[in-house]
Amino acid sequence: MKILRRVDEVTESLEALRGIGLVPTMGAFHEGHLSLFRAARGECDTVVASLFLNPAQFAPEDLERYPRDEDRDVALAEEAGVDFLFVPSVEALYPPGYGTWVEVDGGSVLEGAYRPDHFRGVATVCLKLFNIVRPDRAYFGRKDAQQAALVGRLVRDLNLRLRLRVLPTVRDPDGLALSSRNRQLSVAERAAALALPRALAAGAVAETRCEDALAAARSVLAAEPLLEPDYVEIAAFDGHRLLVAAARVGRTRLIDNISLEGEPE
Repeated sequence: MKILRRVDEVTESLEALRGIGLVPTMGAFHEGHLSLFRAARGECDTVVASLFLNPAQFAPEDLERYPRDEDRDVALAEEAGVDFLFVPSVEALYPPGYGTWVEVDGGSVLEGAYRPDHFRGVATVCLKLFNIVRPDRAYFGRKDAQQAALVGRLVRDLNLRLRLRVLPTVRDPDGLALSSRNRQLSVAERAAALALPRALAAGAVAETRCEDALAAARSVLAAEPLLEPDYVEIAAFDGHRLLVAAARVGRTRLIDNISLEGEPE
């Protein structure tokens, strides 16, 4: 695996290559990331992963707490079959005088309502990575459903010549969706966090019984005193209905979702 840190290095290394799969990441790799790497490896001739903790999509305090371990990430990416790991500095993607940002409709609700400018940062860095790497496919996880939907709209609206692949959420055996932020949880907080997938599952069951999915999910969350919900809502992304939720456990904020009409293709 070759590590690239400058934009011109990426351009020169990939210029003659075809069948490129890109997995954009912010590091702190877990099995969810590795599943994306493996999917790209199985479908593409060349696999590129980016490792960039994008300051444009974080509040300052959240950026400071986000876990970092580049050496571990490099080893995991290489083991999973990544060919090129793009690890740019902030200055490489946002040089002095940078002033162009991408706004996507739908970025001010749900996650966007609680994280101002978050999706502006996501859309901007994704467009930059797509333009730098020029992938044929880009891989995202379904846990970040709103993000995946907005990136899909970006691809369609700007006529980008790539296919977006959104793969199923990877969970621990107890049901908690894998997240780099999970390592910030104490033992007690992690136990409390399990109320989030339980709540979504209860909502999905209520939906199949023609009962109130939101009330069922909110009831489960309300019973866990260590968990503070930000929202529990039903959202339609690309015409597919999901029960989506975000909650805080201590200083850690987690998101999750479940389909209300079978798994999307």
